[in-house]
Amino acid sequence: MAEHTSSSITIEAAPAAVMGVIADFDRYPEWTGEVKEAEVLAKDDRGRAEQVRLLLDAGAIKDDHTLAYTWTGENEVSWSLVRSQMLRALDGSYRLAAVKGGTSTEVTYQLTVDVKIPMLGMIKRKAEKVIIDRALAGLKKRVEGGGTTGGTVPAPADGTEPADTADPAKKL
Repeated sequence: MAEHTSSSITIEAAPAAVMGVIADFDRYPEWTGEVKEAEVLAKDDRGRAEQVRLLLDAGAIKDDHTLAYTWTGENEVSWSLVRSQMLRALDGSYRLAAVKGGTSTEVTYQLTVDVKIPMLGMIKRKAEKVIIDRALAGLKKRVEGGGTTGGTVPAPADGTEPADTADPAKKL
């Protein structure tokens, strides 16, 4: 089994608000630095994305890839690579856990990346760590607020009001 990298962060919002931001792929270009385009290609019977095409521009790495998403309950989503120009594997997940009586969320992001070009394992782990740290910081900023570059976060499925949105941040 391939090695993976994971990290966690606490976000001052309920899990439903956090998952609302994670699940809103159409808005990723508004607040992520690397994702320039996001297109939902297929949805499940609940309207959640099952396949998403992402156009990535992270400086030296530019890629057009498609990910398949699997939703486990209301607090976990995982993905795996369907196709890519530069990647051999891109598997990851977000797991959300309510903390502080449900007013905050601990988000754990796990990621495994494998590129088609040869690369040392320690360099891959470092790249995964950078991707995860940027993603978690961007997610936290987006959910907790701080201005937007347009649009708002959709209302969570439970009908509660989402947290205000944030300006663009680095996320993959």
